[in-house]
Amino acid sequence: PMAVIKNEGDRQSHEFLMEALAKMRPNDAVLSEEGTAYACHPDRDVTARTWIIDPVDGTREYAEPSRTDWAVHVALATEGLPSAGAVALPALGFTLSTAEPLSIHDLPPVPVQARIVVSRSRPPVEALTIRDALGGELVEMGSAGAKAMAVVRGEVECYVHSGGQYEWDNCAPVAVAQAAGLHASRLDGSPLTYGHVDPYLPDLLICRTELTEAILAALVG
Repeated sequence: PMAVIKNEGDRQSHEFLMEALAKMRPNDAVLSEEGTAYACHPDRDVTARTWIIDPVDGTREYAEPSRTDWAVHVALATEGLPSAGAVALPALGFTLSTAEPLSIHDLPPVPVQARIVVSRSRPPVEALTIRDALGGELVEMGSAGAKAMAVVRGEVECYVHSGGQYEWDNCAPVAVAQAAGLHASRLDGSPLTYGHVDPYLPDLLICRTELTEAILAALVG
């Protein structure tokens, strides 16, 4: 059954990553979507060094064998900012990371009709606002990591999300996107920060820098 596939995938990936981090970085805190709270040293200052992981981002897509838009997120937040990260796209057979970042300078020019990637469910109203302001088009995709990496790879020009995410949903994607030279922020333009006691981080914007000013103007005026 699909639920069993999703749960087992999450469990195995979570255990593998937690064991690896406990062995290689035993003094760091770890926050995983599948964990109950901060692991390793939960009483330490978690804003110093915290690994933030999502063992399977896009479990719905993971459970559909034909889909490739799911990911695995591993990121390090240092003093509240993403300092390293990797987003694996196992169904596509590669990983994008800050260790060997791609560059926006290698991407094709922004097309006249910019592409805004959104979730497979109903797109957020902010995405419609951006689409109308840019004269763009919406592209549906699953996992947050897959959507963010679509911007990094030049498949789309903007990823906007509102309505609820957590730090594990976007820390690694943001680290990889920023390393590539893309803009990443909250929808009001403020910085994305991590390692908070409450990991709720409801919205974000990742886009080509050429579009940042127009997008933020459309969103916040």
